[in-house]
Amino acid sequence: MSEPPASAGLDPGPFFHGTKADLRVGDLIEPGRRSNFGAGRSAHHVYLTATLDAATWGAELAVGEGRGRIYRVEPTGPIEDDPNLTDQRFPGNPTRSYRTRHPLRVVGEVEDWQGHPPEVLQHMRDRVEELRRQGVEAIDD
Repeated sequence: MSEPPASAGLDPGPFFHGTKADLRVGDLIEPGRRSNFGAGRSAHHVYLTATLDAATWGAELAVGEGRGRIYRVEPTGPIEDDPNLTDQRFPGNPTRSYRTRHPLRVVGEVEDWQGHPPEVLQHMRDRVEELRRQGVEAIDD
């Protein structure tokens, strides 16, 4: 992996990961799982963010059964800007979204997060589905 961009290395966190997985403090979130986006292929990276809003989207859009969850995580290796969002959609990475090829360690769960309004969430789900139908691969791995 190349050196992470300066913006990723300078972000003090805290960092979050949104998912539907039921995890415990100390668990590792590792690359190699099925992606929530695009063709659902195995992801070479694990994604994290320093904003609760971006983590909320992750929790709400994650595939699988159960409720969405947001975990506070610590990277175990270098992180880099998420190219799926940075500069392609949000120049300068205002979403503070990152990825890593190294595991994330769960250090806690955010219990009191607020989901997006139902109509906003449905609009995003419709957009993700439309991209899937168009064959757009959302993950630049």
